[in-house]
Amino acid sequence: MDARFTAEQDEIRRTLRELLRKRCGAQEVRAAVDTPAGYDPALWAALAEQLGLPGIALPGTCGGAGCSVTELALACEETGRVLAPSPLLATSVLAAPLILALGTPAQRTGLLPRLAAGTLTAAFAVPGSALATALALISGNGGDWAGGGRAGGVQARRAGDGWRLYGQADQVLDGHRAGLLLVAAHTGGFARSRTLLFLVPGDADGLVRARLTALDATRPQGRVQLRDVRAELLGDEGADVLGALAGAGDAAAAVLACEAVGAAGRALERTVEYVRHRKQFGRAIGSFQAVKHRLADVYVQVQAARSAAYYAAWATGNGERVGGLALAQALQALRCAAGEAIQLHGGIGFTWEHEAHLYFKRAAGDELLFGPVHRLWARAADVAGLFERGEVLV
Repeated sequence: MDARFTAEQDEIRRTLRELLRKRCGAQEVRAAVDTPAGYDPALWAALAEQLGLPGIALPGTCGGAGCSVTELALACEETGRVLAPSPLLATSVLAAPLILALGTPAQRTGLLPRLAAGTLTAAFAVPGSALATALALISGNGGDWAGGGRAGGVQARRAGDGWRLYGQADQVLDGHRAGLLLVAAHTGGFARSRTLLFLVPGDADGLVRARLTALDATRPQGRVQLRDVRAELLGDEGADVLGALAGAGDAAAAVLACEAVGAAGRALERTVEYVRHRKQFGRAIGSFQAVKHRLADVYVQVQAARSAAYYAAWATGNGERVGGLALAQALQALRCAAGEAIQLHGGIGFTWEHEAHLYFKRAAGDELLFGPVHRLWARAADVAGLFERGEVLV
């Protein structure tokens, strides 16, 4: 493994950081999250038209740039630094890979070029708070998280030559505005119980959507209600949906780990900058040994998490699944960096006007969506068979 970035990867990071520095400062982020969409459409258009970011990890035959998950993860590290609100996670990290893996040739041809161009956004709708379960991040995804034939969740039934969906999905990332919904639904009753994925246009009859008040406003979420909505099956009924979800979940975890590392690194940078200039008893507080020790601990955590995230992004293209492990370490580092940022900023650190709380909310919000950390650790241990060998290394 060559740990050095290529010239192209360095250029992607540099160009994206420069664009975000100009167009996605703290004030722009606050203004964007207060809009009905929850993000700045002009910034999204710039990311799509100038950088081709939505399709960076899609093959050239589908209108993408033909890069790997590593390039997408490095790009998300830059968007994570500024907490840029955009449909990138929902569209390019969650929905597009599933369409690429499971869709028919006609579905891929009809949808992926528009997703890559940024003219169509998508959202992955999972019932309740089961997103992490569906992606096999905190447990196996072979259970009844999609409905299980009982009341609740989302159910699918045949209707003539098509399908009808009914049910509700909460906490859907960008679910209130996405032009296309990729819905996980249960079908088959108890005898042939299984989970399938369905495509639902954002303007479908019987579809009711509303934006939710989320802890992390930079990740807008919506509630999706399906009232006998006509849907199109993604791929065919015999496809390995659960396997595709697990694969997409590992890649998404690697991308999310890089995004969290970007946020943690930026929180640490802002804190170091502050303690170098904030004076107490005639000295900069950064000169006190106790402060130095606390920031050194954060630095070690962030750098370790960055190494794990980079490795996980590389490993996704080489048959190794360690995304969940990297995500656990990255979320822990972000929580630590954001918490210390609030503490070491003192009285201003916990005010609404300062941006430190945004990073803390990102850490807490991501754990609610994709964690918590201890369950990510536990899942990684189960997959590795750590406690099935009859011995524990100390």
